[in-house]
Amino acid sequence: MLTEKSRKTFDLVIVGSGTGLAAALAAHERGLEVLVIEKTDLIGGSTARSGGAFWIPANEILEARGAGDTVERADRYLETLVGETSTPAKLRKYVRSGNDTVRMLRRMTRMKFTWAQGYSDYHPEVSGGSAAGRSCECRPFDAARLGPHRADLRPSVMSAPVPMAVTGGDYKWLNLMVKIPVRGLAVAAWRAIQGVGGLLIGRRYVAGGQALAAGLYDGVLRANIPVWRNTELLEVHRNEDGVSGILVRRDGQEQEIDARAGVVLAAGGFDHDLVWRQRHQSKHLKDWSLGSSGNTGDAIKAGIAVGGSTALLDQSWWFPAFAPLAGRAPTVMLAERSLPGSFMIDRHGRRFINEAVDYMSFGQRILHRERTGDPVGTMWMVFDQEYRNSYLLGGSVFPHMPLPKAWYEQGIAVNATSWKALARKMGVDETSFSNEAARFAEAATAGVDEQFMRGQSAYDRYYGDPTISPNPNLRALDPRRLYAVKIVLSDLGTCGGLQTDERSRVLGVDGNAIDGLYAIGNTAANLFGTRYPGAGGTIGPGLVGGYVAADDAAERARRIERG
Repeated sequence: MLTEKSRKTFDLVIVGSGTGLAAALAAHERGLEVLVIEKTDLIGGSTARSGGAFWIPANEILEARGAGDTVERADRYLETLVGETSTPAKLRKYVRSGNDTVRMLRRMTRMKFTWAQGYSDYHPEVSGGSAAGRSCECRPFDAARLGPHRADLRPSVMSAPVPMAVTGGDYKWLNLMVKIPVRGLAVAAWRAIQGVGGLLIGRRYVAGGQALAAGLYDGVLRANIPVWRNTELLEVHRNEDGVSGILVRRDGQEQEIDARAGVVLAAGGFDHDLVWRQRHQSKHLKDWSLGSSGNTGDAIKAGIAVGGSTALLDQSWWFPAFAPLAGRAPTVMLAERSLPGSFMIDRHGRRFINEAVDYMSFGQRILHRERTGDPVGTMWMVFDQEYRNSYLLGGSVFPHMPLPKAWYEQGIAVNATSWKALARKMGVDETSFSNEAARFAEAATAGVDEQFMRGQSAYDRYYGDPTISPNPNLRALDPRRLYAVKIVLSDLGTCGGLQTDERSRVLGVDGNAIDGLYAIGNTAANLFGTRYPGAGGTIGPGLVGGYVAADDAAERARRIERG
C-alpha cells in the first residue's frame, strides 16, 4: 500500500538511461532537480549496444574539421529525403538545436568528439546530401572514470578478442587489413597499444556506443543526478494542468514520484514485445532485435494511457544479420554485404536488392515483398574463398579462418565447389541461381550493376574495397570454392511510437500537446519518418530531443513558479 512517505518530488523525471541521460544533463544545467529511472539493473539502454555515432548536421565538430556543412544544406536534404513522413517544423528545429546540444555535451561531460570523415550520408545523391558525411562519434573513453559504477554499464553487442577500443572509423580499415595492410595494421596496432597500455595504468578504454553511454553516465554521476536502477514505470499521472508525475515499482515496491516540470519518456521502443511487433510489423518476426532487453514498450503504452497518439508503429531501424545459433542473438552485418565477391539471394535463388543499401531500406524492402505476396523467404549471402581470405565476417571470423563448425551443424552455413551444388544445399532452384551468378559476374566485370545499382552511391563505396576496380563493391565469384551463410532480418530497435511536436512534447489524439509530457529517442515516432539520413540517425534525435525537452520543461517550471 502506498503511503505519503513513499512519495518523492523532483522537477523533471527521465524514464530511461540511454540518450535520456543527455536530457538529464541539459535539465540539470538549467537548474532543474532531476531524477533518472532505469527499468533494468544496467545503464545505457540501446545506446550502449550501438555503434555510438550521432547524425547532427552543421555542428561545431564538423565546422572545426572543415566539413563545410550548413543548416540550409541540411534543411534541403531532410525536407527532400523525408518528405511528408515528418513535419518541416520538427526537422528545422532539429537542425537548429543540434549544435546547441553538442555544446551542452561538451560542457557537461568529459567526452571528446570527432567527425567520421568520409562516412557518407545514407542518401548522398539526394539534394543537400553529403558524400563526406555528417556523422560524429565519441573518441575512446576511459570507463575507469566511472569507478565502482563501471559495472553498471550495459555491455556492447560486439567485443574485440583483445582490449581494443575500436571506433566506427577504425572498423573500415581493420576489415581491410589483408588488402591494405599499411593502414589496417597501423590502426590495429594503435588500438591494441592504447587498450593494453591503458590497462597497465588503470584505464579501461571503450569505444562506440559504450563510449557515448559511459561518457553520459560519467557526466550524470559528476552532476550528482540520482539514477534509480531496477525501477519500472507503471503509470503516468495527468491532471487538468498536464502531467504531474509517475507511479513506479522500485525493488518490488510501488512508489509515487511527483514531477513539477514534467516527465521525459526515453525508455526505447517495443523491440522485445513480440505480440506488438507481429501485430504492427510482421507476423513472421522473431525476437531477434539487438535493442536493450528492457525495451518492451512500457513508456509508449503509458503515454497512450494518458491520451498520447502514436505513429509509424510499423517501422524499425532494420538491420540484416547472420542467423543466430540456437539460444543466441543474431550477429550484426556491417561491411560484409558491401564488399566485392559476394551477393545475396532470396528463396528463388535470385538477387533481390542492392546489398550495400542502408540497412533500414533493406528491411523495408523485405517487408514490402511480404506485403505484396512475394516474400523474400530464406535469405543467403553467397561468397567465395577469396572473399573468405580477405575480410572479417561477423566481427569474429578473421580472414583465412574456417567458418565455425557450429554454423554448418545448425544449417546456418553451407559450402560447395559449383553453383548448382551450392544451390542444392541452400534449397533454391539450380538454374535460377546459376543464371543469377552469371549475371552478377557480367555486372562485376563491367563495373555496373544495372539491376540494383550497387556501388553507384558514395554510401555503398564507403565499405567497399578500394583495391578492386572498376567498382569497389563488385567482383565476380570463383565457383571452385563457394560458401553461403543464412541471413535474417534483425533491427537496432523499433522507431515508431508517441507522436511529438518540435518541442518534444507528446501530442494527444486531439492533436494538441500534452503539457509536461515529452518523448524522445525510440519512444517517440521517428523524427525522420520512414527514412534514415545517415549513421547515427537513431542516436542524434535522442540527444537533440532530450536537449529540446529539457529547455521546454525549464520554461514550464518557470511558468508554474510564476503561478
